[in-house]
Order: sequence, then structure tokens, then C-alpha cells
Amino acid sequence: MVYAMILAGGNGTRMGSKLPKQYLLLNNKPIFIYSLEQFLLNKSIDKIIICCPMGWINYTDDIVKKYIDNTLTIDIIEGGESRPETLMNGCNFISEKYGIKNDDIIITHDAVRPFINQRIINDNIKYTKKHGAVSTAIKASDTIFESNDNKTISNIPIRDKLYHAQTPQSFNLKKLMSVYQSLTDDELNSLTDGCKAFILKNKPVYLIDGEPSNIKITTPFDLILAENILSKQ
Repeated sequence: MVYAMILAGGNGTRMGSKLPKQYLLLNNKPIFIYSLEQFLLNKSIDKIIICCPMGWINYTDDIVKKYIDNTLTIDIIEGGESRPETLMNGCNFISEKYGIKNDDIIITHDAVRPFINQRIINDNIKYTKKHGAVSTAIKASDTIFESNDNKTISNIPIRDKLYHAQTPQSFNLKKLMSVYQSLTDDELNSLTDGCKAFILKNKPVYLIDGEPSNIKITTPFDLILAENILSKQ
């Protein structure tokens, strides 16, 4: 089975909106619906899980039914207080409802990256089957500064070795759960995403080419940029 998990747990703080950013309208359609539509188009995906805050489950369900004709492959569940916790909530839901087989794959994607495309989805599926853990990324085009005190430059890493992380991040489901279960409490608290769990256990995560247009909408400027991208498509 191939599962797609849409992570829709943001609260819109940086957007300055009372409405969580994944529900804001982009060309008269909620942002997360764009990603959902792309996953529904892909014939390799068997189930889609949308993880959102508990208080927004009914709201999310209403929106999905408004924009999507066939919702039989979609489950809407409660996320967690953090991204890693949300990811595990989704994995545990899959385990309890569907069971987990050795070759099951989970594709995790930010709800506020509306411009995912079929090439990226297919590459995630193909290379996760081959490697077990992959992340979408693009090479860094700017020089990156590192600052230990947030005031002065501490280090300037070599740009040729730097990448901007995107999503999807995709994993063999059994391997992902096994890695999480092996983490100490301190390691769990340090997690920012599924990839870091693998890195902490010295397990490789392979890179997949993303797209510059595969932006994450977190600020009002990002929304303006997304509207411009959409107008050019």
C-alpha cells in the first residue's frame, strides 16, 4: 500500500491570520486542497490521511466534501502537538485501521505546499521503494550563514553541499516506525521531521530533486508569490 499523509497542523501564526494557513483561500480554493487533488490524481496512491488539529476535524471534513467528489480514500484524523507526534499519530492510525505490510510506503507532505506535481510524487514512490527513506530538496542558490548567538556570523558552510529541504519526505512505513521506537526521549524531543530520526540512527536518507515552485506558504508574502505562480500555470 502507498499512503499519502497531508500534514495540516499549522495555526497560521506567521501568516497573522485567525484561520490556520492551510485553510486560507488561494484563487478561491483552500490551500491544502491543491495538494490533496494531486495525490488523488496519482493512481499509485491507495489511501490519503489528512492530519489536522482536533478542533478543525469537522471543518476539514466539510471542506473536503465541498471540493472533492469521491472521499472514500480519504481519512481525516487528529494530528499532534508537534510534527513528529503528528507523523506518529498517522502511522499508528494506519497500523490500527489497515495493518502494516513490509513494503508499505508513506509519503508525508506539507498542506501548505500547494504546487507539488506528479513527477515529484512518482519519484518519491519510486525511490522510497528502492532506498526506504527519501526527502525532496533543491540545491541552495544563496550563501548560508550560521550564527551561534543570532547576532554574528559563526560559520559559512560550503554552498555546494547545502540543500533547501522540501516535502514530500517519504519512508518505508515499517522502517519509519522501527526507527521512531528506537529513539531515546532526548532524541524524540530534538526531532523536527522524519528525516532527522533516520539521521540520528545513522540511516541514510536519499535526496530527490524538488522544484523551485514547490514553495511553502507561511507568510503573507508567500501567499502573494503563490498567487503569482498560479496565474502563470
